[in-house]
Amino acid sequence: MTLLELSVEYRAHAKALDGRIRQLQAALKETEEEQRREELEVRIHMLTIMLREARELAVLTERYYERGYRRNAKYTL
Repeated sequence: MTLLELSVEYRAHAKALDGRIRQLQAALKETEEEQRREELEVRIHMLTIMLREARELAVLTERYYERGYRRNAKYTL
């Protein structure tokens, strides 16, 4: 698998995460039980982190071999 192919996978993963976050946000709006609201908020927070990282990795793998591309320091040694 090439890095460009991998970037497509990261984009698909990000799209799925975004859809799930939207579902959970809708459920959060309808939920009145405090315990359940806290659980949903924690889950949304974790998925949001995963979404951001998937998007960052998609860009990194898409542009890895471009000259002059400044990589995200988070993903370099």
